[in-house]
Amino acid sequence: MSALRDEDPRIHGIKTKIRVVPDFPKPGIMFQDITTLLLDPQAFRDTIDLFVERYKDKNISVVAGIEARGFIFGPPIALAIGAKFVPLRKPRKLPGKVISEEYVLEYGRDCLEMHVGAVEPGERALVVDDLIATGGTLCAAMNLLECAGAEVVECACVIELPDLKGRGRLKGKPLYILVESH
Repeated sequence: MSALRDEDPRIHGIKTKIRVVPDFPKPGIMFQDITTLLLDPQAFRDTIDLFVERYKDKNISVVAGIEARGFIFGPPIALAIGAKFVPLRKPRKLPGKVISEEYVLEYGRDCLEMHVGAVEPGERALVVDDLIATGGTLCAAMNLLECAGAEVVECACVIELPDLKGRGRLKGKPLYILVESH
């Protein structure tokens, strides 16, 4: 599902604030730069508000943000809906005991980690990131949360790259996005 399909007038303002950088970080990549969105307080507020409006009445107790850009959008959503924020980090960034989930990228492998005990069995979780491309990172995040016993309610991203078909890898979990990019 997408806010775009709902014809919300805030979407146009958000979409115009996302800068597309050709050939970054390598030739052929059209990088979706959200830093320009963050420079516009109204567009940033609209982005958070659209997510909060969607999730405020869904009894979500955990907002899990994927490093690093999920750390930008996740905490304000968590605060607004009364949920805790759980950071999902790259390896060796969290002190103490962690659980890990390795995943495959287009160009190699990576891993996400979460503190043991950060999520309790039965909690309802929302996974937040800035963008879905191939879906590998979101799948790893869902696996981590489900391994801890949480129910993943939905994944939420600002941007979707639909040509990379990441939505199809999400094990049937709903994906909510604000803008599509090609």
